[in-house]
Amino acid sequence: MSFTVLIPARLASTRLPGKPLADIAGLPMVVRVAQRAAASGAEQVVVAADDASIVAACQAHHVNALLTRPDHPSGSDRLAEACTLLGLDGAARIVNVQGDEPLIDPALVRRCADLLDERADCVMSTAAHPIGDAADFANPNVVKVVLDAAGRALYFTRAAVPFWRDGPQGALPAPPPLRHMGLYGYRAGFLRRFPALAPAPIELLEQLEQLRVLWHGERIAVHVTEHEPGAGVDTPADLERVRALFGA
Repeated sequence: MSFTVLIPARLASTRLPGKPLADIAGLPMVVRVAQRAAASGAEQVVVAADDASIVAACQAHHVNALLTRPDHPSGSDRLAEACTLLGLDGAARIVNVQGDEPLIDPALVRRCADLLDERADCVMSTAAHPIGDAADFANPNVVKVVLDAAGRALYFTRAAVPFWRDGPQGALPAPPPLRHMGLYGYRAGFLRRFPALAPAPIELLEQLEQLRVLWHGERIAVHVTEHEPGAGVDTPADLERVRALFGA
């Protein structure tokens, strides 16, 4: 079945102003992301931007883009508007690829879309990989996910979970805990409904939007991959590392 990749792109960034337009080997970063996403076999890849300059940069490189409201509180709200603007059917599969992931694995994008077909009990899909470093496990910037027996998310957290009660202090639990990757699949109907759901107390505490889904009783299917994601771009240092990988 066909699916659509939506890429939210916001011009303002506290740590890296103008991030979507940052040059990576001669192309804006958001264009690099769109090119990688297109390799997934998606029927269409669309950038949902908050500024006309992003739309213009995409169009200059033959990437579909549309202008959304600048005041959305989150990327999910922006994508919900994009679904409406594109007139997508409620059953349509959407994969949200972040606009700062120029090394995103196209096969993983495809897997998130396919997982929605396989799991009719879930309104969303996402991905995770085993954590191999105790420092990452302890790092609150590394989001962890705990699964049930059917591979659905039980909880997302910044804490070092699950806690190994009888293990050596500072050691990784066995089996390895899972790091959540910021890649999401949605059914378009749920994505349009999501912004109207009341924020969850646990979401506000952890500052993790996906907890709203679980708090309201919906389910998220999780694909576990053995591979760590390619480097994302949050800071100027991240940008230089990615530029080096592209030989720029």
